[in-house]
Amino acid sequence: MPHPSMLRTLVSRYEELAATSADSADPKIRRQREDTAYTLCVSTGTRDIRDALTVARQVIAAAGEPSAVSATPVSV
Repeated sequence: MPHPSMLRTLVSRYEELAATSADSADPKIRRQREDTAYTLCVSTGTRDIRDALTVARQVIAAAGEPSAVSATPVSV
């Protein structure tokens, strides 16, 4: 399992890209979101981004990392 701060960075990046890609048809942004989702899944040992976000948030919370991670699910 990667360091909680790395997971926090990945989750924040995914949330940012998910919010941006909802408003953008830019294939570059969509690809970055897909790459970040893939990295989160691999890092957490999951196959679904929703599961990856859940596991990442649990690891971050258990480590007492500062909460820069939204508890609100993002659309996938």
